Amino acid sequence: MVLRLSLLILCFFLACGKPATSESENQNGSQGSNETKRIVYFGDSLTAGYGLTNYEDAWPHVLTNRINAEGYSYQMTNAGVSGDTTSGGLGRLEWVLAEKPTVFILELGANDMLRGISPAVTKENLRSMIKQIKSQYPSTKILLVGMIATPNMGKKYGNAFNAIYPELAKEESVPLVPFILEKVATIRQLNQKDGIHPTEEGHKLVADTVYPYLKPLLEK
Repeated sequence: MVLRLSLLILCFFLACGKPATSESENQNGSQGSNETKRIVYFGDSLTAGYGLTNYEDAWPHVLTNRINAEGYSYQMTNAGVSGDTTSGGLGRLEWVLAEKPTVFILELGANDMLRGISPAVTKENLRSMIKQIKSQYPSTKILLVGMIATPNMGKKYGNAFNAIYPELAKEESVPLVPFILEKVATIRQLNQKDGIHPTEEGHKLVADTVYPYLKPLLEK
């Protein structure tokens, strides 16, 4: 089980994919007014919806449609880029913040781990992003999304990496999704033919994983 999980996560984040275009849309896919609240989904290939025929089947779109069906009114920006690291994210954060997010979902760090980047560097990059968001938009709600280290990285590295997200969430007072792939990792029927990336059904379960952490941050 541990080995399968290790291989799944390793292959998932090493897979090549085109960067997702940042999309600004409401639940119907049209441009909305400036008054409408906005969720920015900022991450890597999982957020980008790598391998899906229809990008609107990716979990950020599924989740936004779900909450809007409950009576909320949020536009979304999918700023997922396949293969992105925390350094890459820090470098492109400024232009994404031009979207003036009401809620910012931060899902990065796994590619840092797979490249053996120091967990201390990863943590500080994530912290810098959180602080930049808070500085520019103090009222923006931030949701941090966690990942776990693959066992092949070794116990010492793994322990240090796995501590990043809960420590940072506590230190910066932001809520945390512990493991975004919790409901889909290693389950064959929920992943694409490559056995790596979630299917349309898998993305629905990823949305289910994030939903209870996002819901308290929403405003009608």
